[in-house]
Amino acid sequence: MKNAYIFVFLIVTILLSSCGKGGQGELVGVYNRKFKNNRVPLGMVYIPPGRTLIGISDEDINNSQSSPSSMTSFSAFFMDQTEISNAEYRQFVNWVRDSIAVTLLGPSGAPNFFKPLPQGAAGAAPIAGTQNIDWKKVGNGSLLWSNKTNGMGAKLTDMYYSGADAIPGRNEIDIRKLRYAYSYVNSDLAVEGRKDPSKKRQDFIVTYTDLPDPTNPNHHPSIPVYPDTLVWKVDYTYSQNDPMVKTYFNHPSYDNYPVVGVTWEQAAAFCVWRTRFYESVAVARKQPLNARPEYQLPSDAQFEYAARGGNVKTKYPWGGPYIRNTKGCMQANFKVGRGNYSDDGGLYTVNVKSYFPNDYGLYNMAGNVAEWTITSYNQSAAPMLLDFNPNYTYEAKTQDSKYKKRKVVRGGSWKDIGFFLQNSVGTYEYQDQPRSYIGFRCVSAYPGTDITYRN
Repeated sequence: MKNAYIFVFLIVTILLSSCGKGGQGELVGVYNRKFKNNRVPLGMVYIPPGRTLIGISDEDINNSQSSPSSMTSFSAFFMDQTEISNAEYRQFVNWVRDSIAVTLLGPSGAPNFFKPLPQGAAGAAPIAGTQNIDWKKVGNGSLLWSNKTNGMGAKLTDMYYSGADAIPGRNEIDIRKLRYAYSYVNSDLAVEGRKDPSKKRQDFIVTYTDLPDPTNPNHHPSIPVYPDTLVWKVDYTYSQNDPMVKTYFNHPSYDNYPVVGVTWEQAAAFCVWRTRFYESVAVARKQPLNARPEYQLPSDAQFEYAARGGNVKTKYPWGGPYIRNTKGCMQANFKVGRGNYSDDGGLYTVNVKSYFPNDYGLYNMAGNVAEWTITSYNQSAAPMLLDFNPNYTYEAKTQDSKYKKRKVVRGGSWKDIGFFLQNSVGTYEYQDQPRSYIGFRCVSAYPGTDITYRN
């Protein structure tokens, strides 16, 4: 009898709970699992939503090549506090190097570096592929590249220069083999073909691969990830920059200096890798893949908005109108005068946390290195841009004219005069051209209205 009462009680409880949750045909919605999304990513700062005047702030705009100022609004986003440093970019290079090496060894040559298939799966053996690499066991790659007992370095001879390319007595990794392959859905292509019934999802997927299909316009060669260290000589033919060629990217003294010699294409590939690098962490935390929106290069307008630090009509990131502070010290790393590169404290680049940050906490938004943006350079596009989150992009193809391959560069650099340090001034470079004075930093959209707003 007692058991009967308990059974009836359980039935009633279930019925009441189902009614309360919309079990009787009520609309209650399907909610995603909540998690904290107000945590600022490591090394980034939060840029709040707002509006400001974007464009030239000087009085004489008639002879200026910049667009006249216009009031523009922006959504919230995160931005790297500093330019991407050599040490940070080296993490990308080493990841590509190690993933190629482990895949080359395969499950038979490096069984401990692959994740086994779930119990019960056919064979329950590891499968080669970067998605199946157990990065916790790979670690920093010391065991992978060691020639000692249990090391695998001796098995990776294909990764080194060989024959006439090798210097006798030295084992050097062939940096030409360090290439990053990836795919993504191009939303611009999806928009163009959304009403075409003959189009499939594969028509919107852009792929960078080691073996591109020449008949597929969306296929491109994989991206070489190692910076072009020769830019220190290419950019300045009659200058003794050999020490920079040989030391800048790999010497520990330059670890916290901005990476240079990176093309726009390499910077974009870095953003994709950084996004997917975090996705593996999100999965481990049982969060959705888009727990943190993808990393990208900032748009031209985003960069200017962030550089102004919440101020309106300021000439420089620190305000202005002067380049020196009250103590007479330079506030950025640039070319002070003809033949004078040293009065600001650096002949070439300087540490990414040099000088004072702007009011958003961002370092070197002017000077040190100019920075790639995601925006395509097209002055005639300015009148067409919206007044909120404006941007203009174009996916340049290999066969396109060089003029379609221009990307906006912002901030000025160590070799530029003071004019290029202004918040409103931008220039351009071709997306496949590395330079000794161009670096980059990333942004990530904030998924919400404001970080201080409670849902």
